[in-house]
Formats: sequence, structure tokens, C-alpha cells
Amino acid sequence: MLLVLVVLAVVVLVVSGPLRRGRVEAVEASESARRAGLEAAKEAKYAEIRDAELDHRMGKLSDPDWRAQDRTLRAEAMEILRRLDELGPED
Repeated sequence: MLLVLVVLAVVVLVVSGPLRRGRVEAVEASESARRAGLEAAKEAKYAEIRDAELDHRMGKLSDPDWRAQDRTLRAEAMEILRRLDELGPED
């Protein structure tokens, strides 16, 4: 009886090995996609900040409007950076 349980446990481990490995790979792929999305969002936010600065220099935005927009954009950029930090270093 004990031998049957041991053999059954070994069979379960062998059969479920690829399933467990696939789950880990899916998590890694998901994290990689999340990191790529956050990196793209970061670059887009930086472009928005540069565009707002350019609009301000060209006179399209008043000082108070630019300050408010700049404050909002930089807060959003900081949130994106915080979320990237939560993912940890890239492997």
C-alpha cells in the first residue's frame, strides 16, 4: 500500500512538472508585458512633459496653466516610476 502511494506521488510530480513550469513561464511573460507597458507609459509621459514645456516657452500656455499641468504630469510620471520599482530589477 505504501509503495503504491509513493509511486502515485512520483507519477503526479512527473506529470504535473510541465504544468507547473508553464505557470511560471506565464507569470514571467505577464510581468515582462507589464514592464514593457509601464516603460512605454513612462516614455509617453516624458514626451507629454516636454511638449508642455515647449508649449509654455512658445506662449501657448500661461504660467499658472503650465505649472498646474506640469505638476499633474510629473505626479503621473512618479506613479509610473513607483510601479516600475515595485516590479524590481529586470532580469
